Amino acid sequence: MTLTPASRLAGQLLHAMIRRGLTDVIVCPGARSQALVVAALQFEAEGLLRVHVRIDERVAGFTALGLALETGRPAAIITTSGSALAHLFPAVLEAHHAGVGMILLTADRPSELHGIGANQVTTQKDFFGEFVRASLDIDAPTDEWPDAEMVDEMVREGLSRAPGPVHFNLAFREPLSGGRWIPDAANPQPLTPLQPSTDAPVALPLTITRGPRTLVVAGTGAGAAAEETAHAGGWPLIAEVSSGARFGRNVIPAYRAVLRTSESVQKVERIVIYGHPTLSREVPDLIANAPEGCEIIVVDSGASEVYNPGHRVTAVISRADVDAGEPSADDREWFSQWMSAGHSAHAAWLDRYVAANPSQAAPNVELARSTDVGDMREFARTELAASRSAVTRELLVDALWRASWPHDRLVLGASRLIRVADRILPGKKIPVFANRGLAGIDGTIATASGIALASGALTRVLLGDLAALHDAGAMLFGPLEQRPRIHVFVANDGGGTIFDSLELVDQVSPELVDRGFYTPHGANFAALAQAYGWSHTRVETVAELERALTASPEVAHLIEVVIAR
Repeated sequence: MTLTPASRLAGQLLHAMIRRGLTDVIVCPGARSQALVVAALQFEAEGLLRVHVRIDERVAGFTALGLALETGRPAAIITTSGSALAHLFPAVLEAHHAGVGMILLTADRPSELHGIGANQVTTQKDFFGEFVRASLDIDAPTDEWPDAEMVDEMVREGLSRAPGPVHFNLAFREPLSGGRWIPDAANPQPLTPLQPSTDAPVALPLTITRGPRTLVVAGTGAGAAAEETAHAGGWPLIAEVSSGARFGRNVIPAYRAVLRTSESVQKVERIVIYGHPTLSREVPDLIANAPEGCEIIVVDSGASEVYNPGHRVTAVISRADVDAGEPSADDREWFSQWMSAGHSAHAAWLDRYVAANPSQAAPNVELARSTDVGDMREFARTELAASRSAVTRELLVDALWRASWPHDRLVLGASRLIRVADRILPGKKIPVFANRGLAGIDGTIATASGIALASGALTRVLLGDLAALHDAGAMLFGPLEQRPRIHVFVANDGGGTIFDSLELVDQVSPELVDRGFYTPHGANFAALAQAYGWSHTRVETVAELERALTASPEVAHLIEVVIAR
């Protein structure tokens, strides 16, 4: 079969990206993009790519985001022309603000079909504007243009930017596919992973010495580097639950309460910030209102904007190296003050937690050991009542945290639950993910599926009912597609209770709040799970939650946890 220009360009383009480390492509069906789809599937047959097919472009975008979060490498998304691009925008925005790589390969009509009212044609050039690191608009190929070397240069130009989304808009003229482009086996080009362009300003590393009273803050995406810095310096660590740094002996428990009440806050002389803190008002208030002369250092995460509450940041660096000399008595006293305040705040919370969740109270050991029939009955009654008690949000997040291990993955949606988790959970070294670039409600299940596919690990997802319904399309895995090991825990309280804390709740009628914000849905999650071929478990009690955490199937399981408003 004669090789068409469309198939030649598609093969050259994907091969150039494979040589630079591309391993995963998400395909959305469409006619105009058929040459790219066929080339991707052919490369998969040769073991050079992994292809994932999704019918919804928004789901595809967030799946690519999850793959990149787990692997550290951008995945590519192939779409047809027209409105398909618009469905990618939520994931593009998240990737842009979070500094996560993503390659957008969008098919377009050739120039002669623009401006004449042709079907499925819109302006796709520079479609994503400032939210992509590079935007390349590539004319429809011909028999003479472009050649493999030119395509390689286009790929080099597009991918050699700071981490984030890049857009290749590819016009194709009929015939839209035909034949197969085969790389020159006699002269194979080596893998040459691209590095960020040297034209962009690059932050430099900084060696931090002892002396100033230092606090390390870790937001989403901080990773282990934040814990390493705190450990090396002997400094207290404020770590959000989604930071990947909430572990080790330097983590301050119940940090929100400490930031609100501890006098040590007013004595801080240096703050080192990793990642993107978004889960509390206390952290930005700490930075914006830091004492005069406080040095505030941000370790660059590759995000679109430098985290800078109150415009108080004094330096942006690429890496913090600690000059780890022996800590002084003042260093030890500084750390001790923060840790003591943290443990006191956590103990106070624990007392309130047990009071509100009697099932979590320690069993009466004396009754358990007694041979008196009355004592035995009382012990049995108490334990039975505990197992039948309702599940609270605090109990749910605590149970999932305890059930997750370093070889698992935990994904937290932008629901009320992630703030509960951030407020109460202790330190533990497990991989935690959350889309906090823009902290949108969308794409949580799709992102988690990408993480699960890339890692092969059991991936637990914790989100509210509205976030789950918003991303229900991500539950569709076709019979020819790999099914990830994913357990989605939906806290179903019948609507958006996160809005119960809004100021307007005390200003307008309950009916208005319910209709416009709480948005009750009445959805049947069991039927939803059945429609998408998932197993379903409904949880109403502590005992049922424990069984769901220990007896769930390996793949595609939806656990609906009923929570009171």
